[in-house]
Amino acid sequence: QVQLVESGGGLVQDGGSLRLSCAASGSIFSIGAMDWYRQAPGKQREYVATINSGLITNYADSVKGRFAISRDSAKNTVYLQMNSLKPEDTAVYYCSMVVTITSGRAAVRYWGQGTQVTVSS
Repeated sequence: QVQLVESGGGLVQDGGSLRLSCAASGSIFSIGAMDWYRQAPGKQREYVATINSGLITNYADSVKGRFAISRDSAKNTVYLQMNSLKPEDTAVYYCSMVVTITSGRAAVRYWGQGTQVTVSS
């Protein structure tokens, strides 16, 4: 089994910064895409950013230029550096990874439990 554990959330003022981390542990052969999603109160979960195994990144328009996703593949960890935070960034942030647990088997998407980010105005 694979577990994803996020950390780094908290309360920050408008314009502030936070860095989220998400570490995967368990039976892991390889990890492909690593993603961040978020869910604000009363809203559906939305996509934030992706970094693939080739370090190609993609961002939602709402965070482009403010957030930066990175990964340490040796540590099975993905990061999300969030700068110039706005109150509308307030949400529970979830990491997700596409994990292969055994060579030759299909990859499976796993999710973390979420970490709260609150931006005060």
